[in-house]
Amino acid sequence: MIWPDYSTGTLVPFNQSSPFTLIDCWDSLIVFVIVFVFVGSDPNEPMGFPEIRVARTFEDGLYLAVFVLWIPHFLALYRALRTERLAPSLFGSVLGIVGIVVLAAGALPHIVTLRVSELFHAQGTTVGEQAALELIWKAVYGVFDALLVVGLIFATIGVICLGAAMVKNTKFGKGIGLISVVLGVIGTVTAAVLLWSPSALAAIALFALIIFHVIAGLKMYRLSKNL
Repeated sequence: MIWPDYSTGTLVPFNQSSPFTLIDCWDSLIVFVIVFVFVGSDPNEPMGFPEIRVARTFEDGLYLAVFVLWIPHFLALYRALRTERLAPSLFGSVLGIVGIVVLAAGALPHIVTLRVSELFHAQGTTVGEQAALELIWKAVYGVFDALLVVGLIFATIGVICLGAAMVKNTKFGKGIGLISVVLGVIGTVTAAVLLWSPSALAAIALFALIIFHVIAGLKMYRLSKNL
């Protein structure tokens, strides 16, 4: 991807200054393959957590790393698009970064659920206490689901704005711009549905963000090779 040089206000080619190379494009895909293939979904109760504790901790750490790497990507897109479409590029990058920060805040649920699981499996815990801990477990995930929905709404609206800025940008072109807008709309609509009924539909919005970062990241990488 193109990396912004803040001292000169220009975009520096990838091979000169970007510390993230193409990792920024593919890291999220790798993480979600690990989640769905090797780790699986979160258990609905603390009973099954010890069996996936190590894998879940590793996955949550990678999940957080993805969001950390997406932030400079939004900044780079703003720098690349601001000369022709300042308003949508600025608004989109700000919304995108705010959304990523909120998603990052909910990236480590295992820190809380680990303690609940330990109490659940502790010697001397009664059946009634285990039932209460199961309710606490579900309540904890409700909080993290709320962070997920808010983060997805902000980030996908940001993608719509950045896509609108790309449409009339001569370097990115109308095709990538429209694809980005469509991905953002799909993600936003899906996230909005989650406001009424939290479900696995969140994966659709997440995959829309992943595809956007892959497409935009590869385009920026190709542009940087021509600078």
